Amino acid sequence: MRVAILGCGYVGLELGRQLSTDHEVVGVRRSEAGVEAIEAAGFEAVRADVTDPDDLDRVPDADAVVFAASSGGRGAEAAREIYVDGLRTAVEHFAVRDDPPERLIYTSSTGVYGDHDGDWVDETTPLSPTTEKTEVLAEAERIATEVAGDHGIDGTVARFAGLYGPDRYRLERYIEGPVTEGYLNMVHRDDAAGVVRYLLETDRGRDDVVLVVDDEPAPKWDFADWLATECGVPEPPKRTKAERLADDSLSAAARRRIETSKRCSNDRLREWGYDYSYPTYREGYRAAIESYRRGDYG
Repeated sequence: MRVAILGCGYVGLELGRQLSTDHEVVGVRRSEAGVEAIEAAGFEAVRADVTDPDDLDRVPDADAVVFAASSGGRGAEAAREIYVDGLRTAVEHFAVRDDPPERLIYTSSTGVYGDHDGDWVDETTPLSPTTEKTEVLAEAERIATEVAGDHGIDGTVARFAGLYGPDRYRLERYIEGPVTEGYLNMVHRDDAAGVVRYLLETDRGRDDVVLVVDDEPAPKWDFADWLATECGVPEPPKRTKAERLADDSLSAAARRRIETSKRCSNDRLREWGYDYSYPTYREGYRAAIESYRRGDYG
């Protein structure tokens, strides 16, 4: 199988490492540093901007395209440029090739669900994005399925929960605090990549959506206390949502994030047979905790 990973960053690099043992893989980044990171990971790299169809000419034909580009944490306008305009450009570009891809996997976010007051959500739950950026992500999901389908490409939406793993454990945030109440829906980087690999290799998820999240949504206070105990430090200070929202300096986006609460189910992935390397945060944070206790974390 030939796979092109557009926006081959945090998850894409790990996906390329996993796939390249058995498949032909090319990673696409727009910066020289990004290309060097792909090459260091051990697979083919192409320097190209996913929003530029002329640049995409440099990307080899592929059986499957994974669109994992990031807007770099910027606002809704930048997100639209990448997730909507860039994704549409990629779909239209690859669809008219003499040897077009059969599949597209678009990596979205559980942020498209909005607030559910702590209730469970799954793939059947209606979307209710609460910010301009998550509205953009929901629009991109439609492109990945409907627009790709109109062009003869089977689209899959993989909705990632909060990513963590090497270089993204953020221990200090939770063991120093203060920690605001709510739920954490998480997935380790290696499993985020592993799920995409699983979808490709098992041919699961065509014209479908799947939630990519681990087994256990974690109450933030419980998670922080567990981390502190494991790291051998005092439990961090806590804040209720009401206490946090009383801060008049909060941005509108930060306020919406605090008000948004849900628990994401991975029942579909489990039923499909995916086997997690890190089924909960307890396994996933073990390496970071051991590093912290040795004194060489960060």
